[in-house]
Amino acid sequence: MSTRLSALAASVALITAFAVPAASADAPPTTGPSAPTVNLATNPGFELPQPGLADWGSIPGWSCTGGPAEAAVTTTAPHSGTSALTVTPASADSTGECAQTVAVQPNTTYTASAWVRGNFVYLGATGTGRDVAPAWTETTGGGWQQLTTRFTTGPNARSVRLYVHGWYQQGPFSVDDVRVDGPAPAPAVAAGSIPTNDKVVFFTVDDGWQRTPEAEKFIADHHLPITAFPLPMPAGTDPSFFKRVTSVPGSSIQDHSVSHSDLSKLPLDQQQVEICDARDALTRLFGTAPVVFRPPYFAWNADTLQAAANCGIRTVLTADADFSWGASNIWHPGLLQPGDVVLMHWTDTLATDLQRALAAADAAGLKPAGVVDYVR
Repeated sequence: MSTRLSALAASVALITAFAVPAASADAPPTTGPSAPTVNLATNPGFELPQPGLADWGSIPGWSCTGGPAEAAVTTTAPHSGTSALTVTPASADSTGECAQTVAVQPNTTYTASAWVRGNFVYLGATGTGRDVAPAWTETTGGGWQQLTTRFTTGPNARSVRLYVHGWYQQGPFSVDDVRVDGPAPAPAVAAGSIPTNDKVVFFTVDDGWQRTPEAEKFIADHHLPITAFPLPMPAGTDPSFFKRVTSVPGSSIQDHSVSHSDLSKLPLDQQQVEICDARDALTRLFGTAPVVFRPPYFAWNADTLQAAANCGIRTVLTADADFSWGASNIWHPGLLQPGDVVLMHWTDTLATDLQRALAAADAAGLKPAGVVDYVR
């Protein structure tokens, strides 16, 4: 028996010891009477289109360790709908894992399930705050089989990592109709300013396509806390720049969607892909998950607030002043006020835009502060 198959046998013995069945018909998870049970998974049926400006070959809503060399959406005999995920591990050292982050509530029970096809396919969740054995099957006999596992989150759990994978040298497998059933989170809160009695103002900078040394020097020289909302593509092109310009305490990098589309024109499930995929990309690049979402064009609706919440984001933030591209627009009478959010963009005018914004803050007796220090 090979080393991999020996490990497989040991894994099977361990999982069997947990006595968790591959499929379950138990009662649904416990949820509060005011929290309807919904499917929290992103792109659960692998039917959603890839957003513009997304990484080539990416699966919307999912991160697959082998990338497009292993994982692809196929239209051959899905369990339902028109497509499913098919993973073909590219080497003997790959299980072909695909995963996504799912926002959850503490001390709450969830049921995860997926229809799978192949040999030794696993479904599980990590980060729950408690030990959870995966559901698995030795073989589906060429057809589709549903795997189900249930978990109750710990007191500090706010998100879990849902995963599916095969096993070493066991061939390709397919996945479809993934579910994480549990209580719907309360919608995120929309805000154009941040309520505070402190004499502070918040400088926010969007997009990221034009990164100038002049803007970087102005931020460093004036020790400005900056809340950056870059798109994943420019952020991934020059992550060291964004790390430098957000190095002042209070600075942070937050979510601005994948494609900069008008989300108010998209259905909830596509909005969730835009927000969750950008969150995941920025988390991989910078090590900290965003907690604030800036809707492109300030366009949002009720679905945006729910999609943001489903991605673990509690605040959808617009602004009440715009100092981009030479402007000095304050969208209320008088000077800047405590808690005002100032919009700017990473452009070739940003250094002078920041200079004007800082002068306007000084005239109002305000100091720049970081959004993350005031939004919880």
